[in-house]
Amino acid sequence: MTEFKYITISIPRFESDNLRYITVKSKNLKRRGDISVFVPAGNNHQDLPMVLLLHGVCASHWVWTHYAGVHLQMQDWINKGLIKPMVLVMPSDGLSGDGSGYLPHKDQNFEKWIMEDVIDAVTQSIEQTSDKSVLFIAGQSMGGYGALRLAAKYGDRFKAVSGISSITDGEQLKDHVEEDITDLLKENAADVSVIDMMLRNRDKLPKVRFDCGAEDALIAANRELHKQLLMHNIPHVYEEFEGGHTWDYWEKHFFDTIQFFNNQL
Repeated sequence: MTEFKYITISIPRFESDNLRYITVKSKNLKRRGDISVFVPAGNNHQDLPMVLLLHGVCASHWVWTHYAGVHLQMQDWINKGLIKPMVLVMPSDGLSGDGSGYLPHKDQNFEKWIMEDVIDAVTQSIEQTSDKSVLFIAGQSMGGYGALRLAAKYGDRFKAVSGISSITDGEQLKDHVEEDITDLLKENAADVSVIDMMLRNRDKLPKVRFDCGAEDALIAANRELHKQLLMHNIPHVYEEFEGGHTWDYWEKHFFDTIQFFNNQL
């Protein structure tokens, strides 16, 4: 369990729409990091499942709520009985350049920020969660890459993963960030390909799902990942829908991810 110098959390009487905000000083980031958290309404929740929801490039922890309204969708689906109550954990990627890739960098470890600091900060400060909470992980674009990659590497930590319009290999990040990440990819050469990591850790993979829009520039990469998983007999769910690499697509198809997770409970 990570020990923090401090965890600063929003005061309930000023919160709205079941959203809470956490700032924590991270040894892995070597600075503060921010997390948005959706906590379902109700007073009797304990050990709720946690969905780590990662964002893409040029964004931060707030983007899933303020571009797709996922917190409003979640509460509506819970109220209607479509899904069981779950906590959404939406961290910043660490704010390195246009995007950290959720990878270990030379002086900062954005992978451990997610796998250690974010999870521990939430379980230590959100009383509806605990170390008994089932963990899911999902994300879009660079966040989808982070989700698929971390689920492959830490398969014993997650019940399931869902990638949405995902980058599937670190090399593809070069097309999405302004910074030169050549050295970063070399330093992590053994761990930047999603399919390579899934093959290496196939015996401990969680349930795998991913989707992509047919008009998305990443569709070929997602189809190739699907093809490779089929070729190597790795169970997974792959879906294609109409749409591109847009927040309209991600808002519309967020339910497919949450329903997949709900079915694992």
